[in-house]
Amino acid sequence: MMRPDTMPFLQLNALHFGYPDRGEVVRDVCLQLAPGEIHCLIGRSGCGKTTVLKLAAGLLTPQQGLVQLKGQTVQQPTSDMGFVFQSPTLLEWLSVLDNVLLPLSLHGSVTDTQRAYGEQLLAQMGLAALCDDKPQQLSGGQQSRVAIARALITRPAVLFMDEPFAALDAITRDELQRDFLALCQAHSTAVLFVTHDIAEAVYLADHVSLMHAGRMQAPLHIALPRPRQGVMRYTPAFNALCEQLRNTMDATL
Repeated sequence: MMRPDTMPFLQLNALHFGYPDRGEVVRDVCLQLAPGEIHCLIGRSGCGKTTVLKLAAGLLTPQQGLVQLKGQTVQQPTSDMGFVFQSPTLLEWLSVLDNVLLPLSLHGSVTDTQRAYGEQLLAQMGLAALCDDKPQQLSGGQQSRVAIARALITRPAVLFMDEPFAALDAITRDELQRDFLALCQAHSTAVLFVTHDIAEAVYLADHVSLMHAGRMQAPLHIALPRPRQGVMRYTPAFNALCEQLRNTMDATL
C-alpha cells in the first residue's frame, strides 16, 4: 500500500461516467496531479474533457472509479478548490474588490486581513487601480483577471479551469497566461486546466493529456523551463511539442 506521504495530491482512478441522453462520455480515465503542478486536458469538442474536470472537482459523481484529494475521497467541492470558467460570472452590482471577496463574504464578515489580501491579488493581476470599479466598466480580459483573483482568495490548493481564456483576443490571452502562471507559482497552486488550444496547453502545463472519445491518452511531459517566457513560443522546442500533440490529435480522427 502507498504511504500517505507518497500518495498523489489529486488522483483520478478508473473513472467512468455517462449522461442518460448521450451514453458513456468518460471511460476508464486515470490521472495524477502533484502539488503545484499544472495539467492540461486538450481535445475536440465533445471528447469528455469538461466532464473529467467536473468529476475531479466533485461537481459530478463518477458511476465507476474514485477521485481522491490529499488521500480523501472527493464527493463534493471543498474549500481546497477554486474554480474559473469561460464566463467570469461577476456580480454587476458589486465592486471589483467585493467580487473577489465574495467567496469569503458568503461565509461571514470579511476581515481587514482578508480585504488586504484581495487587494494584493488584484495588484498582482494589474488591477490595483480598479478595486472600486464595477464589472461593466472592465474589459473582457480585466474581468477574467478578477475571476482568477476571486478563485484564489480562499487560498485553494487546486484550481479547476475550463477554457477561461477562450473568448479573449490573442494579445490579451497571452498576457493573462503570463500573469496566471506567475500567480500559480507564487501560491504553489495546482491546476487542472481544460483547453482546446494546443499552444496554450504547451505554454502553461507541466503535463498535457489528450482526450478522445472519453478516453485519456498517456500524458506528455512538457520539458520546458520555468518561469515560462513569451519568447519561448517561438523556439524549436516549443514548436516540436505543439507538432507532437497535433499529430497525436490528428491520428485519432
